[in-house]
Amino acid sequence: MIKTVLFDVDGVLLSEERYFDASALTVWEILNSSNYLGLAPEKHKTDFTDEEIDHIRAKVFEQDRVLEYLKSCGLNANWDMIYLTVGYQLIRLLEQVKETEKLNIEKWVTNEMDRSVLQEIATALTGKNIALDFAALLTDFELAEASKAGLFAHLDRLAQERLGVHATVFGKKGELWSTCEHVSQEWYVGDRYVLASTGRPSVQTGKKGFLTDEKILADSQEISTLFTTLKENGVTIGIGTGRPELETIEPFKYLNWLEHFDVKNIVTADDVLAAEREFPEAPALAKPHPYTYVLALSSKKKTATECIKEAMPVPNGKETMIVGDSLADLLAAQEMGCTFVAVLTGLSGKDARSEFEKRKVEYILDSVLDVKELVLSLNKE
Repeated sequence: MIKTVLFDVDGVLLSEERYFDASALTVWEILNSSNYLGLAPEKHKTDFTDEEIDHIRAKVFEQDRVLEYLKSCGLNANWDMIYLTVGYQLIRLLEQVKETEKLNIEKWVTNEMDRSVLQEIATALTGKNIALDFAALLTDFELAEASKAGLFAHLDRLAQERLGVHATVFGKKGELWSTCEHVSQEWYVGDRYVLASTGRPSVQTGKKGFLTDEKILADSQEISTLFTTLKENGVTIGIGTGRPELETIEPFKYLNWLEHFDVKNIVTADDVLAAEREFPEAPALAKPHPYTYVLALSSKKKTATECIKEAMPVPNGKETMIVGDSLADLLAAQEMGCTFVAVLTGLSGKDARSEFEKRKVEYILDSVLDVKELVLSLNKE
C-alpha cells in the first residue's frame, strides 16, 4: 500500500537541461569574463542564443560526458558540478605558470579564493601561453572515490600534486564554491530574482534567467492530472528536490502545479542548507543523504536534529514511494527502505535503464505519468 509519493523535480517533472545550460554558462563566465579569470573577455556576454549555449555546453562538459560522470558518482547538486569543473581548470591554469608564480600560487590556494583572488590570478595569466583542457578531467579523476566527498578530496590531492603545495582549500566549500554558486544563480534566476535568491546583487547584470523558460518532461496538464488522481485516491504527495525554494516554487506557480501541494511537503535545497549551517560538523545532508526525503515525509514536523538522527530504515518505509531519476535518489530511498521508482527522463535518458537494472530497481518507468497507474495498481493488491 503506497500512502505517500515523494517526487524529485529535475529529471522527473522538469528537465535538467536549463540547469546544465546555466552550469555551462557559469563555467564559461568564470573562466573568460574580466570579472573573474578573464581568459577571453571578448567571448563573454549575457544574452547567448540557444545555439550558442549548446556550443558552450558541448565544449565545457565534453558533450555532457563530464556531467554524466559526476552524476554517476552520486553528485546531485549543479553547484558542486560547476565547482569541480572550475576548480579543476583553475588548477591546470596555475600549473602552467607555477615556475614564475610559485609564491603567489601557494598564497592563493591555501587561503580563501574569492573574486578578488581570481582577478589577481587573471593578472598573472595575462599574456601567458596557456591552454584549457576540459576532457582531461575525465582522465584525471579516474582514481577518485565515487562520492561527493571523494571528488572534493581528489580535487584537493590534484592541486597539491600539480602545484607542489602541502595544503589547499580545494577540498571544501569555501569562497570559490560560493562564487560559482552566485554566478550560477545569476544565470538561472536572472536579474529580477538574484538578490532574493542569494542575498547579494548581481556582479554581471543583463541576464533574464530561465524560471519561465523551463523544459517540462510531460504535458503540464497531464502532470496536474497525475497529482489530482493520487490525492483523490488518498495518497499524500510531496517534493524532495536539490533545487532552491525559489527555483521550485516559481516554476510550479507558473505551471499551475503549486495548488496541488501542501508547501510543508515541499523540501528544497534551502532546507538542506539551513540544516547544514545549524550542524556544520554533520556530514553533507544533500542527496544521497536521506535528509531531504525524511523531512518531506514528516511534512517538516521533525527538527533537523530528528531528521539527521532518524533510524534507518524508516518505519513502514515501503508505504512511501520515492520517484527519481538518479543514483542519488536511489541511494537515499534504499537507506530509508522506501519503494523506489526510476524514471528514464534524466540526463542519461533511456540509457540509464541498464544502470538501474544492474542495481535491481524493481520499477523503471519511461515517464513520470506512468506513476499514476503504478500506484493505483499497487494499492489494489
